[in-house]
Amino acid sequence: MANGAKQNTAQKTALITGGSSGIGRATALTLAGAGYQVAVCGRRLEALEETIEMGSDLPGKIIASAADVSDPASVEALFADLKARLPRLDVLFNNAGVSGGSINFGDLDFEDWRKVMDINLDGMFLVANQAYRWMRDQDPQGGRIVNNGSISAHVPRPGSACYTASKHAVTGLTRTISLDGRVHNIACGQIDIGNAASDMTAHFAKGLPQADGSVKPEPTINVMHIANAILQMAELPLDANIQFMNIMARDMPFIGRG
Repeated sequence: MANGAKQNTAQKTALITGGSSGIGRATALTLAGAGYQVAVCGRRLEALEETIEMGSDLPGKIIASAADVSDPASVEALFADLKARLPRLDVLFNNAGVSGGSINFGDLDFEDWRKVMDINLDGMFLVANQAYRWMRDQDPQGGRIVNNGSISAHVPRPGSACYTASKHAVTGLTRTISLDGRVHNIACGQIDIGNAASDMTAHFAKGLPQADGSVKPEPTINVMHIANAILQMAELPLDANIQFMNIMARDMPFIGRG
């Protein structure tokens, strides 16, 4: 197959980390609905099995493998399992992450910092690195990696040093993978999401700290908008790339923060 040629979606495969709820689950169901064979991973196998059940009548098949993305041995075992069950890897949605809560920088300790970095940065690297190697070595060569960034990759919220630093680092990782991947027909892009409705954002309606010291509720958007955007990125031929996409609740205080 020539570089950039588009495969039939019925033959395409995808891996989604954090596939047991929220954005990851919605994306798994959307890709399976488009005919992809989808692997979901997360720490809790029972929650992943719920995703499988929800997609049982879709054109594509969903499979699950439990893994801790912050643990190198667990990630290696994940990919060994998937290579035995999937013919190739066409798309990675590198989605798993944690928020870390709101902590003023002066009250932040190293344990708080590491807890977020272990998943949001180390986990992002470990999964992308394994996926990159698989895509590089498979025949036909190539694939697409989509990293989940955040609006915080552009501007921070109060008390978000860990989360914001991790997402700025993800942007650097995305740019480097995108550059290094060219020679191997690997495209890498990033989706920066603002206020998608999920378990992680359930408290947004109660109020979030604002730059002026106030606490105000913020709007959210349905996760299906995010899932459809991931599908759009995945469907591009490999000679095209959405390098960065911002998708957010229209009225959230992003432009005002910037």
